[in-house]
Amino acid sequence: MQIIFLGFLVVIAVGTGLLMLPASTSGVEGATFVEALFTATSALCVTGLIVVDTATYWSGFGEAIILVLIQVGGFGVMTFATVIGLAVMGRLSLRSRLIAATEAKSLGLADLRALVIGIVKISLLIEAVLAVILTARFALAYDKPFAEAVWQGVFHSVSAFNNAGFSLFSDSMMRFVGDPVICLSMAAAIILGGVGFPVILQLRRRLRTPRLWSMHTRIVVWGTLVLLTLGTVMITAFEWDNEDTLGSLSLPEKLLAGFFQSVQTRTAGFNSVDVGEMESATWLGMDVLMFIGGGPAGTAGGIKITTFAVLLFILIAELRGDTAVNIFGKRLSRSVHRQAISVVLLAIAFIIACTGALLLVSGMPLDRVLFEAVSAFATVGLSTGITDELPEFGQLILVLLMFIGRIGPITFASALALRERTRQYELPKERPIIG
Repeated sequence: MQIIFLGFLVVIAVGTGLLMLPASTSGVEGATFVEALFTATSALCVTGLIVVDTATYWSGFGEAIILVLIQVGGFGVMTFATVIGLAVMGRLSLRSRLIAATEAKSLGLADLRALVIGIVKISLLIEAVLAVILTARFALAYDKPFAEAVWQGVFHSVSAFNNAGFSLFSDSMMRFVGDPVICLSMAAAIILGGVGFPVILQLRRRLRTPRLWSMHTRIVVWGTLVLLTLGTVMITAFEWDNEDTLGSLSLPEKLLAGFFQSVQTRTAGFNSVDVGEMESATWLGMDVLMFIGGGPAGTAGGIKITTFAVLLFILIAELRGDTAVNIFGKRLSRSVHRQAISVVLLAIAFIIACTGALLLVSGMPLDRVLFEAVSAFATVGLSTGITDELPEFGQLILVLLMFIGRIGPITFASALALRERTRQYELPKERPIIG
């Protein structure tokens, strides 16, 4: 875990250095340290929060650096290193396999090579298909020059599948709010990236035999469908009459925009309507969706659907008086109970602490600051428009949240531990009164 922690830090440092070069910006001078650090972290952690306009501030070279960081971040730094190792040497040391397995959330080492190769093939295939669709749409429907259409198609396809949310348009995807080809194709890629590579690999082999799906795949698939539906209904209903968001759109456009924004809250971060003009109730609902996030071992953030589902089933089992937690006909290991509780408590602690700090240094409203903190931790990238208005210390707080959210709160906490502790004895049991 310490190597994963350090690997992300090293790549962020390299990305920051490259983005500070004068060649990376469209102006004469290079970016400041905080601008470069924030952008590099946001790109590598596939978040999408920005303090400068991607479309106008960065040069073609700077945009290419951001694209590379997004792709590396989507793979995972150690997974990407594993790909390089396989390409150069054709084999991996046991240490490299252990590190890659930890980052990729693999349950074993035997299938690691196949998993890594599968991740690369799936990523490139989906990105290529989406790039072709977007390129054709930009060129034919919006009269973009072919070279520009290709670059925009490739950039947005990589950004979408990796749930990064970076856009080469200053208004993100607001100009395409009523375009079903662009919105639905990007949404499909975002959903695929968000469910996680283990789920995609299993669905590829057993799509027509759901009874053979693992507990993990069932939780992620059903959880994704339920949360996307609830998110679409919530956003569409709450913003129906808001003239600054959905109010002025036709019925089909309202439904399309509501669905598109529901997909984005799962950690993608594009927006087809102005998030800063949404109702406070909508922000609160989106906070919950962002906090849950997508599937593990993919490009999504948040505490993950599986963590939320485990806590939900623990609650149901407790209310029923069951002695064990059962999910889809299988008993859940008690060690998973502790892991899920640890992840959620650490996540809540980080978000509350950073939200409090942001309130102190910015003086901005709680609903906007909380939205920004949850968006950063869940590596979503949606913003109410205050990111670039925060003082530099506030932006550095968001950098920390993005970093913790991408590598995971448990990995972050474990990497800071001085040593691993193993007890040689058990203490006597006693229990306090709960509730």
